Amino acid sequence: MTAASISRVVKVDPKDIPEPTPVVFPSPPAPRSSAPPDRNLKAKAASEPKTKGLVATLQDIHRPLDIKSELFDSLGVRAHYDAEPKALVPDPSYIPDFDGWDNLTADQSRERNHDTKRPLSNGNLSPGCQVYRERKTELSTSNQDAFRTVRRLPAPKGQNPVRLGNSYEFFRCLEALTPYWDDCTAPPRPQEGSPDTSTSDKSSASEESRWSSTRSPDVEHAVEYRVMAGSSMAPEHRHNLLSAFIKLVAYDFGCNVTTPRSEPRLYIGSPPSSRPRDPPPRKSYISSGCIFIFRSAVKREQARAGIVDGPVAAVSARATTNLSVEAERNQDLARELIAGLVTAQHRAREGKAEKRVGEGQWWATKKRWGGGSGGPIGKEADAEGASLTSPITSPTSPEGSSSPTVKRARKTLTMYDNYRMVRPPSLNWDKKTRYEAIGRVQGADFDDVFVISSLFHHVSVLRLRVPSRLLDVFDGAEDGGDIPWGELALWRSKWFDLFVAAERIEAMKLLWSVFAYQMRRTGQPATPEKK
Repeated sequence: MTAASISRVVKVDPKDIPEPTPVVFPSPPAPRSSAPPDRNLKAKAASEPKTKGLVATLQDIHRPLDIKSELFDSLGVRAHYDAEPKALVPDPSYIPDFDGWDNLTADQSRERNHDTKRPLSNGNLSPGCQVYRERKTELSTSNQDAFRTVRRLPAPKGQNPVRLGNSYEFFRCLEALTPYWDDCTAPPRPQEGSPDTSTSDKSSASEESRWSSTRSPDVEHAVEYRVMAGSSMAPEHRHNLLSAFIKLVAYDFGCNVTTPRSEPRLYIGSPPSSRPRDPPPRKSYISSGCIFIFRSAVKREQARAGIVDGPVAAVSARATTNLSVEAERNQDLARELIAGLVTAQHRAREGKAEKRVGEGQWWATKKRWGGGSGGPIGKEADAEGASLTSPITSPTSPEGSSSPTVKRARKTLTMYDNYRMVRPPSLNWDKKTRYEAIGRVQGADFDDVFVISSLFHHVSVLRLRVPSRLLDVFDGAEDGGDIPWGELALWRSKWFDLFVAAERIEAMKLLWSVFAYQMRRTGQPATPEKK
């Protein structure tokens, strides 16, 4: 039994329903102090050791509590929250005229559909106003009508069944959140002893009792209410909901939400030291739980082989619910920044070949532990001791003659032989991913990276402008002073509630604008729509 179906088949006492999980969004980090330095502290600062570089600061993080606001100062983070779409999209000319599209009739949208399309980087055309009207109509469906279709309940008397079309998977994932989060668009929960709880139609009440004891007895609504806390929801529900919502727009732009085959990691390396006694440069990485949006291959053979281009953007859905604590807010922002930096690092691989970590280093080529071949280890030693003490017997054939045991030759190394080999770590780049900075401004010394972020039952779009100098520092270049790359600017939109139809339509418009910009055919100016 899934958690989403508990409220339908298990009778839950209203007194046992936990309090709702409060929805508190993260606040922007405190800005860096711009006050001039105190001249009296100049001599004291000269006697103190030099401040650690960015890579050393990142490598000293061993637990979540080590992430503090000083880390964002080292990165030069400058945040702009509640940004408008014109500030979020680098080139506002790629934002369609949604207000004009909303005023079109069905016939007018079909006539103007071709004029509202633009060329994309994959050689196709973007979706036009007709597809937009379809997505808007589907997302405008009320939650209760959509949930009826998902739960396969009959439509109310006098109404036709709702057809969800492409948004069926989205509403199915949204319905899975109803046992954990309160739907603000649903009717109020009926109270015990109220006139709504008593009904004369006992047959209808008994029919509805098959689904949930916390549902309104009104058969015309069939509302399902929350029976658990949002903090207890499994993270995959949020991931599935966000992926289904993005796919409503991504498919028409030739993109798809794909889980990477290799773990997304932010690789960082300390710069080499000029002093011979200093330790060698240290290579490490920071894992990220994000997934990516890739551009799908146009050719059928490549698409079947799983070849993708990009990444176009990152998707970060997090299970954090207690953002009233500063430590939790810092950790949540760090997860988003790492997702954006990992995406920028992957996009910067365009035209490059992977260099194996540790290639040519002594620790990846020379034998250690004295340099000898070594004796048996682990179960090898136990097997050798057993062979010396146990008598040697030969199996007997059916005819009574003894014959030697025939063993098949191994095609792979044993666990211990594999352990004895000295070699660098395995390759990390995905062989089926053609890394490309899709949508990057040609000749710019920065890359605009988008992160589709999700918390609670909300979605937000974040743009991170990553300087190329910062990526060079991650690759082992010298810091060269106090934040030589300038700053790490980010713009975040407002948080859109996916339970509210008007807000999820606004989020769909913003995603549409982001894809229209990232998937544009570069090298050509934006072509305005025909009025």
